[in-house]
Amino acid sequence: MKEVRTEIEINAPPERVWQLLTDFASFPLWNPFIRKASGEPRKGAQLEVYLQPSGAKGMTFRPKVLKAEPARELRWLGHFLIPGLFDGEHIFTIEPLGAGRVRFVQREIFTGILVPLFVRWLGKDTRRGFEEMNRALKLRAEH
Repeated sequence: MKEVRTEIEINAPPERVWQLLTDFASFPLWNPFIRKASGEPRKGAQLEVYLQPSGAKGMTFRPKVLKAEPARELRWLGHFLIPGLFDGEHIFTIEPLGAGRVRFVQREIFTGILVPLFVRWLGKDTRRGFEEMNRALKLRAEH
Protein backbone atom coordinates (compact mmCIF):
# COMPACT_ATOMS: atom_id res chain seq x y z
CA MET A 1 0.00 0.00 0.00
CA LYS A 2 1.09 3.57 -0.73
CA GLU A 3 -0.74 6.75 0.25
CA VAL A 4 -0.27 10.23 -1.16
CA ARG A 5 -1.83 13.07 0.88
CA THR A 6 -1.91 16.83 0.43
CA GLU A 7 -3.96 19.62 1.96
CA ILE A 8 -4.60 23.34 1.58
CA GLU A 9 -6.68 25.92 3.41
CA ILE A 10 -9.22 27.74 1.25
CA ASN A 11 -11.02 30.95 2.19
CA ALA A 12 -14.41 29.88 0.84
CA PRO A 13 -17.45 28.08 2.25
CA PRO A 14 -17.66 24.28 1.91
CA GLU A 15 -20.56 24.55 -0.56
CA ARG A 16 -18.47 26.67 -2.95
CA VAL A 17 -15.55 24.22 -2.86
CA TRP A 18 -17.94 21.28 -3.41
CA GLN A 19 -19.59 23.03 -6.37
CA LEU A 20 -16.21 23.55 -8.07
CA LEU A 21 -15.00 20.03 -7.23
CA THR A 22 -18.08 18.40 -8.74
CA ASP A 23 -18.50 20.66 -11.78
CA PHE A 24 -16.61 18.23 -13.98
CA ALA A 25 -17.47 20.09 -17.20
CA SER A 26 -15.36 23.06 -16.05
CA PHE A 27 -12.23 21.03 -15.19
CA PRO A 28 -10.51 21.76 -18.54
CA LEU A 29 -10.76 25.49 -17.72
CA TRP A 30 -8.91 25.40 -14.41
CA ASN A 31 -7.73 21.95 -13.28
CA PRO A 32 -4.06 21.28 -14.08
CA PHE A 33 -4.20 17.67 -12.81
CA ILE A 34 -7.62 16.19 -13.59
CA ARG A 35 -7.80 17.56 -17.09
CA LYS A 36 -11.18 16.02 -17.93
CA ALA A 37 -13.91 14.25 -15.98
CA SER A 38 -17.44 13.20 -16.79
CA GLY A 39 -20.23 11.39 -15.02
CA GLU A 40 -22.31 12.14 -11.95
CA PRO A 41 -20.84 12.69 -8.49
CA ARG A 42 -23.21 10.24 -6.79
CA LYS A 43 -22.61 6.96 -4.99
CA GLY A 44 -22.51 4.02 -7.38
CA ALA A 45 -21.98 6.12 -10.52
CA GLN A 46 -19.13 5.42 -12.91
CA LEU A 47 -16.95 8.33 -13.96
CA GLU A 48 -14.49 8.79 -16.78
CA VAL A 49 -11.41 10.68 -15.62
CA TYR A 50 -8.30 11.82 -17.48
CA LEU A 51 -5.35 12.60 -15.18
CA GLN A 52 -2.13 14.22 -16.27
CA PRO A 53 0.31 15.70 -13.78
CA SER A 54 2.44 18.45 -15.33
CA GLY A 55 5.48 17.01 -17.07
CA ALA A 56 4.14 13.47 -16.96
CA LYS A 57 2.16 11.11 -19.16
CA GLY A 58 -1.63 11.17 -18.81
CA MET A 59 -4.05 8.30 -18.37
CA THR A 60 -7.78 7.72 -18.58
CA PHE A 61 -9.61 5.48 -16.16
CA ARG A 62 -13.21 4.76 -15.18
CA PRO A 63 -13.59 4.79 -11.41
CA LYS A 64 -16.74 4.05 -9.44
CA VAL A 65 -17.98 6.64 -6.93
CA LEU A 66 -17.89 5.16 -3.43
CA LYS A 67 -19.14 8.23 -1.57
CA ALA A 68 -20.53 11.64 -2.51
CA GLU A 69 -21.51 13.64 0.54
CA PRO A 70 -22.20 17.23 -0.60
CA ALA A 71 -19.85 19.85 0.83
CA ARG A 72 -17.95 17.12 2.74
CA GLU A 73 -16.45 14.23 0.77
CA LEU A 74 -16.08 12.73 -2.70
CA ARG A 75 -14.45 9.31 -2.99
CA TRP A 76 -13.93 7.01 -5.94
CA LEU A 77 -12.13 3.75 -6.69
CA GLY A 78 -10.35 3.01 -9.94
CA HIS A 79 -8.49 -0.04 -11.21
CA PHE A 80 -5.76 -0.58 -13.77
CA LEU A 81 -6.94 -3.42 -16.04
CA ILE A 82 -8.32 -5.72 -13.32
CA PRO A 83 -9.07 -5.19 -9.61
CA GLY A 84 -6.14 -6.09 -7.37
CA LEU A 85 -3.45 -5.34 -9.93
CA PHE A 86 -3.18 -1.60 -9.28
CA ASP A 87 -6.09 0.10 -7.53
CA GLY A 88 -6.43 3.70 -6.48
CA GLU A 89 -8.97 5.08 -4.02
CA HIS A 90 -9.08 8.86 -4.50
CA ILE A 91 -10.51 10.85 -1.60
CA PHE A 92 -11.38 14.55 -1.55
CA THR A 93 -12.38 15.86 1.88
CA ILE A 94 -13.71 19.33 2.69
CA GLU A 95 -13.25 20.11 6.40
CA PRO A 96 -15.03 23.27 7.66
CA LEU A 97 -12.76 25.54 9.70
CA GLY A 98 -15.42 28.16 10.46
CA ALA A 99 -16.07 31.65 9.10
CA GLY A 100 -16.20 30.60 5.44
CA ARG A 101 -12.93 28.66 5.49
CA VAL A 102 -12.14 25.01 4.81
CA ARG A 103 -9.26 22.60 4.75
CA PHE A 104 -9.29 20.73 1.44
CA VAL A 105 -7.58 17.35 1.73
CA GLN A 106 -6.77 15.27 -1.33
CA ARG A 107 -5.56 11.70 -0.82
CA GLU A 108 -5.08 8.55 -2.82
CA ILE A 109 -4.54 5.11 -1.38
CA PHE A 110 -2.87 2.77 -3.85
CA THR A 111 -3.09 -0.99 -3.40
CA GLY A 112 -2.34 -4.01 -5.57
CA ILE A 113 0.54 -6.17 -6.65
CA LEU A 114 1.96 -3.58 -9.08
CA VAL A 115 2.18 -0.74 -6.54
CA PRO A 116 5.87 -1.39 -5.68
CA LEU A 117 6.78 -0.87 -9.35
CA PHE A 118 5.25 2.62 -9.36
CA VAL A 119 6.24 3.93 -5.92
CA ARG A 120 8.71 6.49 -7.27
CA TRP A 121 6.24 7.87 -9.83
CA LEU A 122 3.45 7.97 -7.27
CA GLY A 123 5.52 9.90 -4.76
CA LYS A 124 6.71 12.55 -7.20
CA ASP A 125 4.27 13.06 -10.07
CA THR A 126 1.05 12.31 -8.20
CA ARG A 127 1.97 14.56 -5.28
CA ARG A 128 2.86 17.38 -7.70
CA GLY A 129 -0.48 16.91 -9.49
CA PHE A 130 -2.40 17.03 -6.21
CA GLU A 131 -0.58 20.19 -5.10
CA GLU A 132 -1.17 21.90 -8.45
CA MET A 133 -4.87 21.04 -8.35
CA ASN A 134 -5.18 22.19 -4.73
CA ARG A 135 -3.65 25.58 -5.54
CA ALA A 136 -5.85 25.99 -8.64
CA LEU A 137 -8.98 25.06 -6.65
CA LYS A 138 -8.03 27.58 -3.95
CA LEU A 139 -7.51 30.32 -6.53
CA ARG A 140 -10.82 29.60 -8.25
CA ALA A 141 -12.81 29.30 -5.00
CA GLU A 142 -11.42 32.51 -3.52
CA HIS A 143 -12.05 34.67 -6.59
